[in-house]
Amino acid sequence: MRKFGFAFFGCVIILLSCCAGLTGGVIGSRISSKNLSDLTGGVVNQLQVTNQEEAIVNVASESSESVVSIVVSQHLSDFENSVYDPFLRYFGESIPDIEENPLSTNDLQEVAAGTGFIISAEGMIITNRHVVDEINAEYTVVLNNGEKYTAKVLAKDTLLDIAFIQIEATNLNPLEFGNSSTIKVGQSVVAIGNALGEFSNTVSSGIVSGLGRTITATDQLGGSAEQLYDVIQTDASINSGNSGGPLLDLGGNVVGVNVAVASDANGIGFAIPSNVVVDLLTRLQTDGEIIRPKLGVRFRMIDSTLKKSNNLTVEDGALIIKGSEESDAAIVADSAAEKAGLRENDIILAVNGEKLTTNKPLNVVIQGYKVGDIVNLKILRANEELIVSATLQK
Repeated sequence: MRKFGFAFFGCVIILLSCCAGLTGGVIGSRISSKNLSDLTGGVVNQLQVTNQEEAIVNVASESSESVVSIVVSQHLSDFENSVYDPFLRYFGESIPDIEENPLSTNDLQEVAAGTGFIISAEGMIITNRHVVDEINAEYTVVLNNGEKYTAKVLAKDTLLDIAFIQIEATNLNPLEFGNSSTIKVGQSVVAIGNALGEFSNTVSSGIVSGLGRTITATDQLGGSAEQLYDVIQTDASINSGNSGGPLLDLGGNVVGVNVAVASDANGIGFAIPSNVVVDLLTRLQTDGEIIRPKLGVRFRMIDSTLKKSNNLTVEDGALIIKGSEESDAAIVADSAAEKAGLRENDIILAVNGEKLTTNKPLNVVIQGYKVGDIVNLKILRANEELIVSATLQK
């Protein structure tokens, strides 16, 4: 399974899927309280701590049966052929030697594990894309009661690290989504996941440490870079194997999907906000697939280096520019951009008034819209600002 690391303030951040067979790990709970007895006589403070403890216990009790383990299995021949896969090397595990292994190459082996959670009584489950992104792999969902089901991948999003899978089951208990736009820094949250790929339904608690974070993902070999924008930072203890598990508020509502953790620091984990996940679910239910709208331009976000090298007059925006190959046109033929009259070297400054920056790049902002939406683009062309309208296409 591909293993990603994230560059974030000098830390290495890893996606949270986990190799099968790993052992060890300390699961700890942490309750932070301040002795306010001098001000309150101790009674009120003790009541506050007890109520928080009870809330966490209730969330864990009511939500755990909706959280599932996802086991990834491959034939030994497929597993050995993953020569560029740094996943096992990161954990110090070796790829099975088929010549020495007495099992047939047709035998399936458990090679990785992650987490998911149920969102419909009929067996729809959310997880991370990287948990179910292996070629020629089979996925098994293990419920909290030990029941096992073969899972089918319904959809994988191309932008966010989110996937939807399905099992043939009924009368399951789905989790409810909360409104991630209302969460606040300092708010208590609970994470549940398949810690280390071995300890299913591990519960930890913490707070929301930050909002609107941007993290850059690369695998351990320095390739396969991707970025995640506007993610939630939390100090709730999450570990390898927690990928795809829910981040819950104290009402038991999902406010995020756990996706990454800083391996070189304590208490730095990340979750994709629930509101963007609900948007993906709506697209899937409406269209039968996740359809992303397209503008049809090739671009680079302006930073200090690009501004200097191209003698630009602005510090932010998306510079429409062709690629290194002759076929890499700046404007895609017959696209929304071409129909709107956009040109190479135009700079898109804003979309419907939303300013474009390196932390809010054009492709991410466009994904907040749907196919057929009309967007007003503020552009800079030869030092003249213009407003053009584009109808986003499939």
